[in-house]
Amino acid sequence: MRPRPFLAMFCIGAITLSQGLHEEEVQAKTGKKTDKSGWRLDFEENFEQAIGGETAPWKKVAPGKTDPFDDDGPYFHAIGGTDFVKQLESFDTYRQTFRFGKEGWLTAELSARDPDKQGGPKNPPSLTNAKIGGQSVGLLREPDHHGGILIRSTRSLPAQYRIEYSLVAIDFGGSRHGLWNNSERPNGYAEKEAKTRHPWPFGQSDEFSKPYADWLDVRFANGFYFLGIVDYPNPFPRNNVFIHTHRKVVMDSYNVNEKATFEACNPMEKKYYISQDNAVNMLFLSPGELRESQSVAETECGTNYGVENGHSPVVSAVQLQTELMPAQKYRFAIERDETGYTLEIEGNFRFVGEKTYRYHRAFLQDHHPIWHYNQTSEEYDGSYDHSWTYEGPFGKLEMAHTWRKDSAYPDFFIIGDPHTNYYEGSAAITNIRLYYREGR
Repeated sequence: MRPRPFLAMFCIGAITLSQGLHEEEVQAKTGKKTDKSGWRLDFEENFEQAIGGETAPWKKVAPGKTDPFDDDGPYFHAIGGTDFVKQLESFDTYRQTFRFGKEGWLTAELSARDPDKQGGPKNPPSLTNAKIGGQSVGLLREPDHHGGILIRSTRSLPAQYRIEYSLVAIDFGGSRHGLWNNSERPNGYAEKEAKTRHPWPFGQSDEFSKPYADWLDVRFANGFYFLGIVDYPNPFPRNNVFIHTHRKVVMDSYNVNEKATFEACNPMEKKYYISQDNAVNMLFLSPGELRESQSVAETECGTNYGVENGHSPVVSAVQLQTELMPAQKYRFAIERDETGYTLEIEGNFRFVGEKTYRYHRAFLQDHHPIWHYNQTSEEYDGSYDHSWTYEGPFGKLEMAHTWRKDSAYPDFFIIGDPHTNYYEGSAAITNIRLYYREGR
């Protein structure tokens, strides 16, 4: 059934004090920590114990083809034909997967290329234990943009939950002290050698017949998925088109260092300005075009429905002050309750200083349902299902259903870089906590 439209159709803006769950937690009879709002802490990872990333094996895998936008999916065959096949066959892909934390509640998913087919990954990413400022952290390192790295929930999330963690350090592009080229790393990328989006363009392209180095250079944009909820099980890194069709809600960054046209909100003045530098997007995804969900962005300047209201496709809500890290940390959280999702970020932001921002949207609000919100088939009546037919230069892609009536999409959270043809850098995180609603 469709969620009742009168439930929680509002957004909650900035609050000066955190609604976090730390100071007021008490020990419940069950031995779990419960706060006054009924959240119960069930799992926590502080990276004080070894997680096993150094010893987990790398295994060669075939490119996926189970989804229209998978690495070997029909969409890319339709736009690239036999030239796409040749490009895809020019390298091998390796994956590393391992569980860690209590009862293996967290899973690390890493991907890397073997561009010359030498028998192993080149410049693979890593997830290891580390210490920063005396604090135990999980260190995500991705030295090559053809890698990908995610921390995800091993099992699907419950009907109501809160997932949160603290970001201790971040270097996935953006400026530092006004400079975009730091330590010979333009926008966080290594300067030497070509850095292109090969072999997955976002749309029809003449690149398929060209050598690797002549594809689009990706160093103009870098970014990181601070925290997101996706609609498919066992999420692991794939091409960037794929992830854009599978997000429910997300807080991410998209650092663009040249010809920036994206906007951000100044939360103090509630005015827009041109910037995509260390900014955080607070996005609720809704049905959109074939290869792109529509972004509904919440900010103190208002709600932005993609390009519907004359603004840029994505409008950022806040801007991090990365120079203050690691002394300054940022806490990211996503909640799902019986009415919808809440995105939350707490930290020291440009223009406003220390703040907590919380934005809530109902599963169905203002005729913009949250994409694939239904964890069970009983939660959805098929109202937003439709078919797609895409005629490419080398074939046709036909999708009979995009959101069928009897569908179900359990929630999984992700942290990191889900792309294997964009983004490069490092990040440090700690205190990943998963809360359930007490009594449910």
